[in-house]
Amino acid sequence: MTPRRRELLALAAGAAAGALARPARARVAGRVVVVGGGFAGATVARRLRRIAPDVAVTLVEPEARIVTCPFSNGVIAGLDGIGAITHGLDGLGRDGVETVRDRVVGIDPATRRVRLAGGADLAWDRLVLAPGVDLKWTAIEGWGEAAAEVMPHAWKAGPQTLLLRRQLDAMADGGTVVMTVPPNPYRCPPGPYERASLIAHWLKTRRPRSKLIVLDAKDQFSKQPLFLAEWKRLYPDHLEWVSFSNAGQLVRVDPATRTVVTDFATVRADVANVIPPQRAGRLVDLAGLTAGGDWCRVDARSFESAVVPGIHVLGDAAIAGAMPKSAFAAAAQAVVCAHAVAALLAGEAPGAPALMNVCYSLVAPDRGITVADVYRQGTDGSIVAVPGAGGTSPLDASDEVRRTEADHARGWYAAIVAETWG
Repeated sequence: MTPRRRELLALAAGAAAGALARPARARVAGRVVVVGGGFAGATVARRLRRIAPDVAVTLVEPEARIVTCPFSNGVIAGLDGIGAITHGLDGLGRDGVETVRDRVVGIDPATRRVRLAGGADLAWDRLVLAPGVDLKWTAIEGWGEAAAEVMPHAWKAGPQTLLLRRQLDAMADGGTVVMTVPPNPYRCPPGPYERASLIAHWLKTRRPRSKLIVLDAKDQFSKQPLFLAEWKRLYPDHLEWVSFSNAGQLVRVDPATRTVVTDFATVRADVANVIPPQRAGRLVDLAGLTAGGDWCRVDARSFESAVVPGIHVLGDAAIAGAMPKSAFAAAAQAVVCAHAVAALLAGEAPGAPALMNVCYSLVAPDRGITVADVYRQGTDGSIVAVPGAGGTSPLDASDEVRRTEADHARGWYAAIVAETWG
């Protein structure tokens, strides 16, 4: 990354810190319901309580503990246990957020009420939805919810993460692992390639006669030159990436035989990790927020739905212009949304957003690579990347730099977890 890019990233980080340091809006009152306790939902709930302490904030989340997708690839590769990526919600209460463990079954924008599975109704002045993604179970011939117990996706962290890890542990040396990667957009664009790297590392060190084949529905992907260079250096005998142009497009699967079929090839897998196409969490359908599509369009200044007023959509479920569907992006959007909601409750217009994203990927336990970008509202109202303000790790970085970036990745995770859940 050039000195100019580092400077711009530092300025963006300072702008974000300045936003968080604004005085509390003691005069603002209202009731905000947040649905979803992940990076976006928990962050917006805590931020809103801090900057507008008179606003009543209720967070609805069916799970008692959140298992994060970030660093779940390390669990799959045996670097960490599941406890390392599992976090409780108790910290929200210390900021005055009321947490309700339940599931939303109805949203009425007209009366501004949310209905819960347990029978309760919650009234809101502003509703924030952060439901993440849902998988498109019928998008792949032969694959679905039952098949995922044989050919796991592991794209929602938790039981599927552990299932894929157990399958790898049970595989004999000399076996073949197959991973399929969907077309854009999907949660965490570099995620499959980090997973491929860490599985290849596991094979190299634990099953040295085995191989991973990555069947990709794309010819290009995030941080591609960096990943390809690292794979050539570290895993030439353990990882084969097959692009769309080279018959990487998945056509169908057969869970009974663990067979994966592309346009021109059939591959028999000992372990098959099928990552399917995705869409916004189906919670948003309760209010018609996708307008018949897969994702939710939002206003760049507030992340308010472009379809239904009064409802904000954050994180993976939203179409956020140039921003990727990452944990860092979700948390950054949550900060902007919290200030926008406070402004709207006070009868004021939200300010221009200042956003950024930094995405770390481990290519080995002690080697990391990074991409970073700064975003603003474009002239057409969408979120656009600031030219020249981002960048990736140097392609020719030293081993020391790669080790440092791996350390930074772990430091980032510890910091965002503390900031999200306390």
